[in-house]
Amino acid sequence: MTDTKWDASAGNFAPLKGKFTFVINEDGRTDAYLGDRDSGQREKITFPAGLTFLDGNPTPFSPTGDRLLVSHQSSKGPQDLWVYDIPTRQAKQLTFSAIASLNPANLPKSQLVHYRSFDGKIISAFLWMPFNLKRDQRQPGVVLPHGGPTGQMVDYFNRDAAALASRGYICIAPNVRGSTGYGTEFQKANHQDLGGGDLQDEVYAARFLVDTGYVNARKIGMMGGSYGGYMTLMAVGRTPDVWAAGVEMFGIINWFTMLEHEDPLLQEYEKSLLGDPVKDRKIYSDASPIQFIRNARAPLLVLQGENDIRVPKEEAEQVVTILKEAGKTVDAHYYPNEGHGFAKRENQIDAIQRTVSWFDRYLKGHQD
Repeated sequence: MTDTKWDASAGNFAPLKGKFTFVINEDGRTDAYLGDRDSGQREKITFPAGLTFLDGNPTPFSPTGDRLLVSHQSSKGPQDLWVYDIPTRQAKQLTFSAIASLNPANLPKSQLVHYRSFDGKIISAFLWMPFNLKRDQRQPGVVLPHGGPTGQMVDYFNRDAAALASRGYICIAPNVRGSTGYGTEFQKANHQDLGGGDLQDEVYAARFLVDTGYVNARKIGMMGGSYGGYMTLMAVGRTPDVWAAGVEMFGIINWFTMLEHEDPLLQEYEKSLLGDPVKDRKIYSDASPIQFIRNARAPLLVLQGENDIRVPKEEAEQVVTILKEAGKTVDAHYYPNEGHGFAKRENQIDAIQRTVSWFDRYLKGHQD
């Protein structure tokens, strides 16, 4: 049924008529398909670009097999449920997720772009362009690294990108080497090279923004959480000339202290990426932002959950202490009763507001 370079995942069989479902993740966008067992034919369930999945438990099919429960989200709207009528190929929306006073028509939609990195490797990324910009090389830009590193930036309702792009920031979220969704070779391309080639892929994302003709090379920031936070720390320290501001959330500063404090499952994951901490000590050291962070020039905002067991707050505290001792511009906020990521809505809102204020101050406030 499938012969594709993209990730394909099986779904469910219909109760009648030999129909079944599957989904394909193509370059960070997911489409749902309906297959026919007898004819071998397949048909895409038509929804706008984004993430379209089959939902329902134990099956997305109605008892008669002629309708499907579908979940869909995109860069312009959060996840909602739909009923898809198979004979008529029509979908009816069931839920309407609240996005406060936001009108999706006023939000810039994501664009799928590709650029060539330092070694010729093609990198896929999502780009958010605010409306009505002048192509005068004066606009601010923000690079949004994803977590993982074995993760993928997909075309979901990205609150950070929506908040920034609706305020005039051109945002780009690349799937750098090490990302999933592009084959095993690409996924393993940053093993024992964390903060090396993958960081350069982020730097070339910043170059892509400048090459559009819209973005000022002196007004580019980076914001990320978890491995994206690590990447932000590595970026401002190892490539300090590229970045004018940074926001890092629960990122790793030192792979050795991370190994001491993280949970056992993550310890094994870290070893799978970097090797044996004794035999490969230099690899751990070279991949740790603590080696470079004193070179940072970009003002840095640190956001961290107090009870994070994946990337413990000791990592954030090290960042703040080192930068303050070095006389750098740094601010931090620790959220009580939050773990790896912020679950409480008021904290999610607060983190976005702090981020926007930080970039407004150090990117929009930066003189040409």
